[in-house]
Amino acid sequence: QVRLVESGGGLVQAGGSLRLSCAASGRTFSNYNMGWFRQAPGKEREFVAAISWNGDSTYYADSVKGRSTIARDNAKNTVHLQMNSLKAEDTAVYYCAAREAYLGWATRSTADFGSWGQGTQVTVSS
Repeated sequence: QVRLVESGGGLVQAGGSLRLSCAASGRTFSNYNMGWFRQAPGKEREFVAAISWNGDSTYYADSVKGRSTIARDNAKNTVHLQMNSLKAEDTAVYYCAAREAYLGWATRSTADFGSWGQGTQVTVSS
C-alpha cells in the first residue's frame, strides 16, 4: 500500500480558504487515482473530490463543486485540495485516499480506495 500523510488543515472563518496537501510514499504515485473524503462528527465518511493518475480527469461532490479544486504533482508525489468560500458545513476531518489505477476510475465509494491517510481537521467558524 502507498503511505499517505495529509497536512494543511486548521481553523478558518466562513468565506475563507484552505489548501490541503497529501504526501505519498512507498509506491509509484502515478499508479494511483487519488481522492479526498471527509467525515464530520456523527456522520459517515463522504466523497469530496478525485483525480485520475495522470491528472487529466477530476470530479467533485456537488457540495464542493465550484468551490474546490483537486490537483496533483506526480514529480513531487503530492495531491492537493484547494477549498474556497468555506462554509460551516465543510467542518470535518479530511482524508486523502488512493486507488490503484488499474482497478478503474470514477468511484465515490470509500470501499474502493485501499490506502488512507490519518486525516487533517478542518474547522470553519461561522
